[in-house]
Amino acid sequence: MQHSANGYLSTLEFSTLLVEERGDRVVVLLNRPDVRNAIDQQMVDELHAVCAELEKNPKVLIIAGTEGVFASGADIAQLRERRRDDALQGINSTIFVRIAKLPMPVVAALDGYCLGGGAELAYAADFRIGTPAIRIGNPETGLGILAAAGACWRLKELVGEPVAKEILLAGRVLKAEEALAVNLVTELHEPAQLMDAAHRLADRIARQDPLAVRITKSVFHAPAEAHPLIDQLAQGILFESQAKFDRMQAFLDKKNSARKSPDKKSDKKTDTKNTDGTNS
Repeated sequence: MQHSANGYLSTLEFSTLLVEERGDRVVVLLNRPDVRNAIDQQMVDELHAVCAELEKNPKVLIIAGTEGVFASGADIAQLRERRRDDALQGINSTIFVRIAKLPMPVVAALDGYCLGGGAELAYAADFRIGTPAIRIGNPETGLGILAAAGACWRLKELVGEPVAKEILLAGRVLKAEEALAVNLVTELHEPAQLMDAAHRLADRIARQDPLAVRITKSVFHAPAEAHPLIDQLAQGILFESQAKFDRMQAFLDKKNSARKSPDKKSDKKTDTKNTDGTNS
């Protein structure tokens, strides 16, 4: 596998993930192409290792799949053998909650199948973009179980109750344009451009103040009863940050500079009239 030359994650060995670490972001590719990137226990363990590093050193996370598939779901062979005690451990739900709570935003770049646990992983991201080939949904009830790793509560927040029930109770799988229409994904790109689009989104995030992004994400996900107090406390923290003073001063300097620059309109040639009314 390929690693970045820098960063702690570059020192780890992964068998189900391809990990690239950059200065302001980490790219994780789900890499079990022989089973369409199905999420097994090893992948869950390796995602926990990535999260542990991003909790200590916050960066934007981009998650995608390999070979035209995001993730076809949980590994059915393992799922078939799990029992009540396994369910109570919340094997997949625990890692998806951890991903959702990462300090910096998470971008899911979706292609091909994004089903079951793969869809629930995508729901845990802050942003979802995709290709025209995506197929996203939760077929768990057809297998005699429920979507217990976040879909039953995240999905109705993302697409509304009627569409969520079609997906969860009637097994509806959304095609790309349908997912775009209900805002489950916000952008569609051809497969060759998908990762470039994900990096452009990460670039836009990177241009913001990192602390402001982190605190805004936390406030956004706070329970309703925490507002407006949490907003005011968070703003109090940011009002004391040096980045606030530096960025606002830069804004004012740029604005003042624009005011002092010559008016371009005055440079334009205008028609003048002679005293006899003819144009000179």
